[in-house]
Amino acid sequence: MSNHPKKKLRIGVLGLHHDHVWSNLEELARLDDHAELVGAGDPHPELRDQYGAHYGGDTFPEYEALLDAEELDAVYLFGSNRVNEDLAVMACERGLHCLVEKPMASTLAGADRMLAASEKAGVRLVINWPFAWWPQLQHAISLALSGEIGQLWQVKYRAAHEGPKELGCSKYFCEWLYDEELNGAGALMDYCCYGSLLAQVLLGKPSSVSGVKLNTGLKPDLKLEDNAILVMSYPQALATTEASWTQIGKLTAYTTVIYGSEGTLMVEPRHGAALFKATADDPEGVEIPVPGVAPDLATASAHFLHLIRNPEAEAHTLCDAVHGRNAQEILEAGLIASREGRSVGLPLE
Repeated sequence: MSNHPKKKLRIGVLGLHHDHVWSNLEELARLDDHAELVGAGDPHPELRDQYGAHYGGDTFPEYEALLDAEELDAVYLFGSNRVNEDLAVMACERGLHCLVEKPMASTLAGADRMLAASEKAGVRLVINWPFAWWPQLQHAISLALSGEIGQLWQVKYRAAHEGPKELGCSKYFCEWLYDEELNGAGALMDYCCYGSLLAQVLLGKPSSVSGVKLNTGLKPDLKLEDNAILVMSYPQALATTEASWTQIGKLTAYTTVIYGSEGTLMVEPRHGAALFKATADDPEGVEIPVPGVAPDLATASAHFLHLIRNPEAEAHTLCDAVHGRNAQEILEAGLIASREGRSVGLPLE
């Protein structure tokens, strides 16, 4: 944040039916020297009541009513993936900076609309990926991109849990996660998105994508896939991203592995949030120290406010909207590939 005293940025919230909204609002509230919450819009009265009980400003059943009623600098978008597409375009056209919860959109066409609207308006479009704020992942990406482990040849990520309902997600969240149009798919969209982004950031755009999606039948009421795997092929590298809504326990979940010609990095989200490195000299792998992060890279809210205050600053690579858009293209190719049983070349036509 700048040390110069400036007026607080006025933030509105469009959508409260993505459960991640609450932790992000808590983080923003801790930055009350820099920003103030002005109000929220969402069609669900219970969620508006929940917001009103904890945060300031008026609430509105219609998104546009909030934008009409308040002078804002920026908005947080925490609706469904599909709704966020329209909200982002609407906000950008009004000159508002946007923080959008991952995976950016429900479709590639939606992501393209959002990106075009932000570029035309000259406003920030920042995609919030919860794992972007893990210090050990930030450090691993920095090491990998600096050549610390040589030529990168594989990236692997698995996101898994027992399922949204079983995890305790709200009914408002589950309603759209289990809706193909509002989510974009099932577990594939919800959880393969992370590994798609990591592949895009570390290896670039793949030449082709193949994939498998599966409904195990373990959730009789679920019509969409509860498991999926995508494989991204490059001329001299590959990447895999796995998603599961049926995994019991946390073993292997959320672990990132980056393989290079000179070493291997493993990011472990549990057991002290550690980073391990293996080399020819230390083939078993050793834990390596993770430096503290700058304040503007500690949370999504801190980073978003920093980017608004500093127009010349670059978004963290994981939150860059172009990378988010390209991850969306990988997901779309993966959906086509899993549906048609073939490898799908990129770029998509």
